[in-house]
Amino acid sequence: MGANVSGNLSYENGDGSSSSLSRPRLGDIPESCVASILMNLDPLEICKLARLNRAFRGASSADFIWESKLPSNYRFIADKLLFNDDDNDDDTTKKTINLTKKDLYGRLCSPNLFDGGKKEIWLDKSSGGLCVSISSKSLSITGIDDRRYWNHICTDESRFHTVAYLQQIWWLQVDGEFEFQFPTGTYSLFFRLHLGKPLKRLGRRVCNTDHIHGWDMKPVRFQLTTSDGQQAVSQCFLDNPGNWVQYHVADFVVENPDISTKVKFSLTQIDCTHTKGGLCVDSVLICPSSIERKFRY
Repeated sequence: MGANVSGNLSYENGDGSSSSLSRPRLGDIPESCVASILMNLDPLEICKLARLNRAFRGASSADFIWESKLPSNYRFIADKLLFNDDDNDDDTTKKTINLTKKDLYGRLCSPNLFDGGKKEIWLDKSSGGLCVSISSKSLSITGIDDRRYWNHICTDESRFHTVAYLQQIWWLQVDGEFEFQFPTGTYSLFFRLHLGKPLKRLGRRVCNTDHIHGWDMKPVRFQLTTSDGQQAVSQCFLDNPGNWVQYHVADFVVENPDISTKVKFSLTQIDCTHTKGGLCVDSVLICPSSIERKFRY
C-alpha cells in the first residue's frame, strides 16, 4: 500500500508536541515578484502565465510590464492610429493615460486602418515590432487608369480586399512612399505580388494564367531610398505562378524614433522590347527584419 502524502510539513516542538506548516504554493509568491519575472518574458508568454492563478493574473496587468513591450514612441503611434488628428497634445496624453498599457498594447496589435483605408499599421503580438501594409491603391502605377492595361479586382486574398491586375503593358512602373516615426531598429520592405489572376469557381480557388507573359525575359528592378540617405537596388525574375510571393526589396535602419523617416520605393520593368502581363500587385509591406520570416509567404 502506498503511503499517504500530506500537503503539510510536521516538526516537533521543544515540549514534545508537534506542529504543522503548510507547503508554500504558487499563489503565495508576492505579486510584485511575479511582475518582475513576467517583465522578462514576451507578451504571448505573459498571457499564458496569466491563466495560472489570481496572483499571476493580477501581476500580468501591471502597467510597467506592458510599457516595456510598447515601442518607445508609442504615444506618437497611438495619436496617429487611435485618436483623431485634430486632438491637441493634452487631449491625446489624457486619452493615452486613461488606457491601461495592456489595453493599449492590445489595441495597437489589432490592424489599424488609416489614410482612407489604404494603409494599415499594427504591432506584432509577440515582439511589439511595428508593421505597415500599403495598398496598391496608395501606389503610383503607370497606366492604372487605362482599362486596356490595368483594372482593380476584388479578392479576399488581400487584407485590403482589392488588388491591381495587369493584363498587358510595355512600361511597368510602380512607385510609392511612406513617412512615419519608426521605432528604432532595422526594417525590411517587400512587394506582395502574384502571377496570374486568382478566382473562385464553385467555391474553389483557381488561377487564370492566360495573361502571364514577359517575366522570364528580363528581371524586374526594385529600388529603395530613405530621407537620411540610405539607398538600395535589387532585381529578380518574377516566378511561382498561382502563389502570392513577398519580394524582398531591401532593408533600412532607423536610429532616431523621434524623427520622421521617409521611405521611397519602386518596382520597374521598362524594357520596351517586349510586353508583360498577368501580374497582381497587392501591397507593400514594411516590418522589422527580425520577424520578416513570418511574412515571406
